[in-house]
Order: sequence, then C-alpha cells, then structure tokens
Amino acid sequence: VQLQASGGGLVQAGGSLMLSCAASGRIFDSYIMGWFCQALGKGREFLARIKWTTGVTYYADSMKGRVTISRDITKNTGYLQMNSLKPEDTATYYCAVTTIEGSGDPSRYYNFGQGTQVTVSS
Repeated sequence: VQLQASGGGLVQAGGSLMLSCAASGRIFDSYIMGWFCQALGKGREFLARIKWTTGVTYYADSMKGRVTISRDITKNTGYLQMNSLKPEDTATYYCAVTTIEGSGDPSRYYNFGQGTQVTVSS
C-alpha cells in the first residue's frame, strides 16, 4: 500500500489542522496506521495510531488531548486532527502502517511516503 499525507500548512499558534493520509492499494485487516512527526534535525516521533478494522486508538502522552486520530474505511483514508498547535509542533508529519500491535517505534512502520509540512507561527 502507498500512503500520501496531506493537509499541512502554515497556521498560527493556537490554531488547528486536519491532516489526511490517503492510501492507494488495499489496507489489510491486520494493519495499524500511525502518525509521526519529524522536526528539523530530530528523529521521527510517534504521535498516535489506529487499528484499521476496529478503530481502536492509542496516543503518545505528549499528544493526548491535542490530537485525534481517525479513519474512514470507505475512503481508504486516515486522519489526524490537531488542535491548540504550538510553534514546537512545527515539523514534517507522516503516516505509515504496521502489522505489529502496540508499537510506536517508527522502525516497525513502513511506507512513510513524502510527509506534509506543518509550520506553526508564534
């Protein structure tokens, strides 16, 4: 499956964005979709994941209360709603998939794609 993240842009601090992750190809029942961000000069950071079939979600502690992950099976698309954005949220955001349950380790995910840039101004 190929994944393409979109929906990034320039937003003021306190604002919101909804990112989309469009999948071309079949998303198998065993797949878990995750969202990550990578700031300039830093490693890839896990944000949230969702089990494709059941919709069960998990969030990194740093993002709880500010992001909501969801998916639309009919559209083969995942989403990440981000609220109360801060300048330190400026990064490239990626979606990816894994079949490994309970993991936020980016090395266990694949098909990261191009990512979408989010810039938060103060």
